[in-house]
Amino acid sequence: MAIYVDEQTRTFYLESKNTTYAFCANPFGFLQHIYFGKRIAREDLSYGVFLNARGHGSHIPHGNWMQSLNQYSNECPTFGRSDYRESAVALDFDGVRVFDWQYVGYTILKTKPPLEGMPSVRGKDTLVVSMRDERTGAAIDLSYTVFDDVPVILRHAVIRNGGKKPFTVDRAYSFCLDLPDADWQAVTLYGAHTRERFMQRADLKRGVFSVDSKRGVTSGQMNPFAAFVRKNTDENTGEAYGVNLVYSGDFVLKAQIEESDTVRVLGGINDYDFSWRLEPDQTFTTPEAVLVYAEHGLGEMSRAFHDLYRAYLINPRYVRAPRPVVLNSWEAAYFDFDEKKLLEIIDATAKTGVDTFVLDDGWFGARNGDNAGLGDWVVNTQKLPRGLTPLIERTHERGLKFGLWFEPEMVNPDSDLFRAHPDWAIHVDGLEPCPGRNQLVLDLTRDEVCDYIVGAVSKVLRENAIDYVKWDMNRCLTENYSAHLGARGKETHHRYVLGLYKICERIVNGFPHIFFEGCAGGGCRFDPAMLYYFPQIWTSDNSDAYWRTVIQYGTSLCYPVSAMSCHVSDCPNHQCGRVTPFSSRGDIAHLGATGYEFDPTRMSAEEIAAMHGQIAAYKDMQDLVLNGDLYRLHDPLDGNLFAFELVSKDGDRAHITVMRSLCLPNDKCLRLFPRGLDENATYFIPETGVEKAGSTLMYYGLIVNIPFGDFTTATYTLLRR
Repeated sequence: MAIYVDEQTRTFYLESKNTTYAFCANPFGFLQHIYFGKRIAREDLSYGVFLNARGHGSHIPHGNWMQSLNQYSNECPTFGRSDYRESAVALDFDGVRVFDWQYVGYTILKTKPPLEGMPSVRGKDTLVVSMRDERTGAAIDLSYTVFDDVPVILRHAVIRNGGKKPFTVDRAYSFCLDLPDADWQAVTLYGAHTRERFMQRADLKRGVFSVDSKRGVTSGQMNPFAAFVRKNTDENTGEAYGVNLVYSGDFVLKAQIEESDTVRVLGGINDYDFSWRLEPDQTFTTPEAVLVYAEHGLGEMSRAFHDLYRAYLINPRYVRAPRPVVLNSWEAAYFDFDEKKLLEIIDATAKTGVDTFVLDDGWFGARNGDNAGLGDWVVNTQKLPRGLTPLIERTHERGLKFGLWFEPEMVNPDSDLFRAHPDWAIHVDGLEPCPGRNQLVLDLTRDEVCDYIVGAVSKVLRENAIDYVKWDMNRCLTENYSAHLGARGKETHHRYVLGLYKICERIVNGFPHIFFEGCAGGGCRFDPAMLYYFPQIWTSDNSDAYWRTVIQYGTSLCYPVSAMSCHVSDCPNHQCGRVTPFSSRGDIAHLGATGYEFDPTRMSAEEIAAMHGQIAAYKDMQDLVLNGDLYRLHDPLDGNLFAFELVSKDGDRAHITVMRSLCLPNDKCLRLFPRGLDENATYFIPETGVEKAGSTLMYYGLIVNIPFGDFTTATYTLLRR
């Protein structure tokens, strides 16, 4: 059994692959965290709990003067009962904010139940531990799920009002984890639109380290991921604890070092401008937190996240299946098209080797620019007088699948929808709302708004032979208030996210034959909850090959390469003006779900031939993209080189992609050290004719020859003999 309980000591041992997570219900009645790390024996661990006396404090009632909650590790800490550190839960009982969780009991489930109203990771063995505050009737269930095949613990909480009066939830974090010393660094993913998920690493200092979003979406500014690593931790050595939230809205992740010289790590829904009224017998569920322990570096941590999400989160219908190779119309035409132009693009697309044509923004309402039409999901008959049917028929006649762009969560003030229902946009009466991209956000806290979106989008999908949908979202939320919630306005952002999940459940699951790709102004909502609905997400609006090495490197810290939608686009690049070789753009795009973003009617015969070659090369390595292990060999921001290696699970095949940013005259010999190979096997490299042992390649190295010029790439295939 992966979950073991010592009834005598009330100690819980949770065992995922190679790991132990241990805590107990101690004599004072709270849940005391003991250990999370490499697998250890199921022994009495109380000898390792040593509390130093600390002056000028307070202690647990009926305990001795050394026994302060401020010195204990705690699975679900609260404030006001001698623990002065960050709390996981805060409740308000008509102004009284003090309560005391006491252990009640536990249940072990053979199958993990889904979370109420939110996506979550699928699982089996699950422990649910219950605590209650006798004075108020408030209760909480802490849920833990373990896995045999990945070093992962899933955590979430359900707060219950078991009393007779309502109370307010002011903080509801998903997890708390106390690390035993203060010698840690934080690795996080920061950025902005068109430069999402850059990796940063910083020492933890005394005080509170925090990353968060207050934008209504997880955001491109900070991803809901953090790793806590030793100072000597690199890709292949050293301890790493990874945390990722299965959530798509405002979040916070914190790490606090206080007088005890330990680190408290916790997080969940951002409690800034958040509260939730809980009536008697009602419950509140927190999003799921994914906790990973890795003994051998950031690479091992990342592969654990990748394996978990591919096996237990992403839609099983699509996660292992070959992905559509897309040509998207956005950079080909933007808003400037009509039926004739699109038919020409479709005909040209059929000659390129791609298998899916996607019609992007501009096909609906009065949509001739980004200032009108959003919300009106009917065909723009000025541009397309015969509707979508001729386009779809031509696409299918040419042997292609047809895709369509939507932005269901938004509305333009210049739209029939807004003129009919101005109150459906998030707003505050008497205050002019802040526009973004000339649009407002629909109030997904309202059932009638969600019903409209589902009905309007579903009608288009039912009446047309659509094979693929790109689901976009191009601005963050402002005016954190929903008029129909009244005094409960602080519930707006979380209720918006719950409304989004309802819409996704009804549309995505209502059309199982359609492949859905997520997008949010590029990669500004790239999180595990979106991956639950969308097998891949548009990684960034920045498709420059060099910047994509940086973005895809950071994204891979917790998300599999198969989840990254990566396109070859035109040059000079539309986001930064850089010119890179066509071959380089293809090689970098192949490190994800590949596609193209330009006008095929302007391509030469040589470019079309090169495109066919790129697509053939991608299909040859696609199984590694979908199922392989990723090894990051070089960080593009740490020198002049980027290198990714994908290795099959059986070690029979590997693919290495290298980019040198700037060509240096009289440069040194470039040597890579592949990972993940079978030391005792022999590997043949077709590109060089070299045949060497796995041990030789990994420890002596692979000599890399990169073509002359800036931003050039080389690829190598390693085949077991």
